Amino acid sequence: MDKFLLLILSAILISENSNAQKSKNDSIKVIPVFETDTLMNPVPVNRALFADKVKAQIRQSDLKDGEVDKVIELEDTVISQKLTEALLFKAPEILIHIENMHIPHATKIQYYRILETRMRQWNNLRTTRENAAYIQKSAENFDNILRGIEENNLADYISKNKNIITLDNTALLTNYPDLKGSVYEAVGMASPEMMINRLPEFVNEPYADPVIAAAAKVVPNIVLNYALSTGNLGKAVKRNQDPLVKTIAAIAEKSAAPQKALPFLDEIYEGRKTIEEVDKLSRNQNNYFKALVALKLQGTSKVEKTLDNEINFRGLQFVRVANELHESPANIRFKGLMDFNAEELYFMMIGSQDEIYTSSFTWMFDRMMEKMKPMSGDAFLEKVHKSRFRTFLRMSAGYNEISKFLNSMDENHQNELMKEFVSGLEKGPLNDLEDAVDVADAFGSLTDPELISFLKDEILQQYHQRINKKGTAVYALLYTIFNSAGNDSAINNDFQNILPPITYVPISVLKNKDGKIVQQVFFYGDKDGMGAFNGYLSLFRNGNWKIERNKYWATVTATGKVPIEIYVNVPLPEEADENDVYAQKQLQTYIDDNALEPSIVIHRGHSYYLPTTLEHLSPAAKIVILGSCGGYHNLAKVLDASPDANIISSKQVGAYRVNTPIISAVNKMLLAGEDVNWIEMWHDLSRYFAAQGAVTNDLFSDYVPPNKNLGAIFIKAYRKQIDSE
Repeated sequence: MDKFLLLILSAILISENSNAQKSKNDSIKVIPVFETDTLMNPVPVNRALFADKVKAQIRQSDLKDGEVDKVIELEDTVISQKLTEALLFKAPEILIHIENMHIPHATKIQYYRILETRMRQWNNLRTTRENAAYIQKSAENFDNILRGIEENNLADYISKNKNIITLDNTALLTNYPDLKGSVYEAVGMASPEMMINRLPEFVNEPYADPVIAAAAKVVPNIVLNYALSTGNLGKAVKRNQDPLVKTIAAIAEKSAAPQKALPFLDEIYEGRKTIEEVDKLSRNQNNYFKALVALKLQGTSKVEKTLDNEINFRGLQFVRVANELHESPANIRFKGLMDFNAEELYFMMIGSQDEIYTSSFTWMFDRMMEKMKPMSGDAFLEKVHKSRFRTFLRMSAGYNEISKFLNSMDENHQNELMKEFVSGLEKGPLNDLEDAVDVADAFGSLTDPELISFLKDEILQQYHQRINKKGTAVYALLYTIFNSAGNDSAINNDFQNILPPITYVPISVLKNKDGKIVQQVFFYGDKDGMGAFNGYLSLFRNGNWKIERNKYWATVTATGKVPIEIYVNVPLPEEADENDVYAQKQLQTYIDDNALEPSIVIHRGHSYYLPTTLEHLSPAAKIVILGSCGGYHNLAKVLDASPDANIISSKQVGAYRVNTPIISAVNKMLLAGEDVNWIEMWHDLSRYFAAQGAVTNDLFSDYVPPNKNLGAIFIKAYRKQIDSE
């Protein structure tokens, strides 16, 4: 009986304990994974290594300002706020979310690795406002994708966010191939030019086909390059069933000169020309260029960019010959251009804007005017569909020929043309400033008071219309520049709240954290490079300098009171395994490892080497001497990397006999411990070159000092203005 009672009591106690436990559990609130910033359980040892690698990248982010203090404190407070939030708060939060998610051990490791990779990529981006905004959005998107996985609503999130931000985080979608494919396809349709360059990432996936087809309509040249390859990229193009892609594949397979045939893609696709006919045409360079221009004048090409690029490239070859013969009589120098009409000469000139010599331009301009008759200038521009007419007018102004062109039309048409020249600059993306820069540069060359006054009035009218954010900034800055042009103190005062000093560079801003002024000079390993390199070093074979050299670079150190270090890569032969670019990389590694931060960067080489030099620029660069081809696109690239750079460039190809005295003048001021004063320097240089003969003085006249480079001043001021709003 006692035993029976004991069993009953035990049952009652178990029941009561069970009910109590149920009541206790009911009172505990389960916190969703993405609603907490605290680890639910410690990270186990077998995952800690992967989490620690992410933490190392977070620490690297924190060191962007030199201190580990959970704040990225930079000069630009907007950048600081966005990077701090994304890299020091959101990234650690993501780390916790991954560990708390209800997913397998292997998947957590996979996500840790992906986060580490993304952190490394974010840390390697330049600290610009655009990149800071991208990093912030990317980190938020990364977390939202994980939330979608955890909360089982990933498809809904992806359907609403098929964009470049999600695309860059698609490593998280490896286990969701359909969703990943939908992102690639959607972004490929929206941005085919960008996506075709990423084709190697997804070349074997079915969604590669629609991306290739979309890209063929806008960047057929890239599709052709893939078609010409023998690997998976070539196979992907050749398997594509889109009719236009098939035509490109046929050009790759059958044409003797596929790149030359590509501008005629429409003609071949629509059956107006065969590949064989185009090949025959392209064998004669004169006939080929004439055919390209004729195609342009039809105004119906669907591959406009490809056609324009080919016209520019082929036209430049004719101009280079004329440049090279600059010391020959005109009948010899320009013999190769005599067969071309006005339209063809026009496209040659605008396509060679970065290299054409003054004497080449003025001869070609006069020849164009002669061939143009009896047509007026306005009618002529209509015939060429006003292709880059702002560039043409800017060049004409720069070479003092604009009055001749304007005088070929009546006053009403002159006014209409110049009004159009300064109108519509608000159109296009915020960062598309080429037309506005043409206007700014042209104004610096104008001398006709009536024309200057007319343009000022037109710009003021455009400003008062206040069409959009871009237009307001563009026209306000242009009006300021136009009022200040020619008055150095005025332009300094007008931009003092936006830009550092325009007429000089304080020596203090050229010093790195150790008080040194560091210069980096780039030479290239072509036949001219070594001679120029040795000539450059000879400038320093005196008591003011000490030269040391290893296999890859030379170090020039000032022996006086002002600490100056100049690092110059050896121009190793470009065909060697360890070539000029390899030497530059070895030097760059040394500079980065020692945090030297060059504030002066000098490019010594032909224009086609310039992109390689520009890859090495950093925000620390305050003086950049291009010495060649200082056109808009290169100015913009310099200022992308070095927003406060003072740029010395030439309207044409740089000359050794001009570059050397300019560099020496900069170093002379630095050795004396002085600010680099552009007005004083250019005054002294002008006197020097005036005594060097007409040819050398003409070359110098095409160099533009930073305080007169209205295009660069405009770009810098515009970007500061837009970023501050």
